[in-house]
Amino acid sequence: MARFSLKPGVTAALAATTLLVLAACSDPGAAAAPASGPATSAAGVKQFNLSPEQNREAAAVDPAAAALVPEAIKKDGKLTVAVSPFAAPLAVYATDNKTPVGNEVDIAVALAQTLGLEADIVPTAWADWPLGVESGKYEAVLSNVTVTEERKLKFDFASYRDDKLGFYTKSDSSISKVESAPDVAGKRVIVGSGTNQESILLRWDEENKKNGLPAVEFQYYDDDSASSLALQSGRADLTFGPNATAAFKAASDAKTKLVGLVDGGWPLKASIAATTKKGNGFAAAAQAGLNHLIEDGSYAKILDRWGLSAEAVPKSELNPAGLPKK
Repeated sequence: MARFSLKPGVTAALAATTLLVLAACSDPGAAAAPASGPATSAAGVKQFNLSPEQNREAAAVDPAAAALVPEAIKKDGKLTVAVSPFAAPLAVYATDNKTPVGNEVDIAVALAQTLGLEADIVPTAWADWPLGVESGKYEAVLSNVTVTEERKLKFDFASYRDDKLGFYTKSDSSISKVESAPDVAGKRVIVGSGTNQESILLRWDEENKKNGLPAVEFQYYDDDSASSLALQSGRADLTFGPNATAAFKAASDAKTKLVGLVDGGWPLKASIAATTKKGNGFAAAAQAGLNHLIEDGSYAKILDRWGLSAEAVPKSELNPAGLPKK
């Protein structure tokens, strides 16, 4: 049975990459699980397991997928996977402040197990993973990496989640849905400057103004506390950012609710994928392993455990269409 190990020696400099793990989509409205899923209190607050003891269910080996693993990777029996543990529920340090836990870690461990390997999880600054993969230091990256056509020039991908952005409002708000541009007309929306979500919101705002609808009031905050205070005090109507972290926060404190999901590359679909070195053959093994996890139900359990079921994919795709070059 595959084992899970962790490489020590992470420097304090990694903390500066906290927001970059979100693949250039900052989350102005979100803060940073027992194996069967998070427990829910009477108040609707879910308790996620952030302890080092994750009690994961072992994934079964898929011989067909394991046979696709390149010899250069399987020879030491390990799969070295880079993660950036700075954004729950994707990846974050556990309560011992040294063990990475979260959805990306669980997917990496399960993928390694289904390929008959041991997951060697390496905490990595977001800015360092590309060079690490190219040099062979990391055999895969599971760190909320969005597939783009530019990245496909250097890396291969096996998708495992949809890239989703979420509109959230306070839990007692009368706002019930945000599906298209008219739904944000005249609203006060918190969004991250220079992000994909800001670009989408700007296009929606322009569409509204052309149609004679009220303009969006864009609000920008430097930290999550100020953003949360603005929303809860009624100074803002909505936040718009990466769904994963906002969903975790909403489940953890029940103070906000999801009212709309938008593809991260709107109007195009965007995929989150396991990232590997171009042409080394491992992406095909990763795709087969991920599809095995999807088929046997392990994948759904992992996403449910971390509150990410809304981002599930029906199957892993090898080098899916990426967002175009800007």
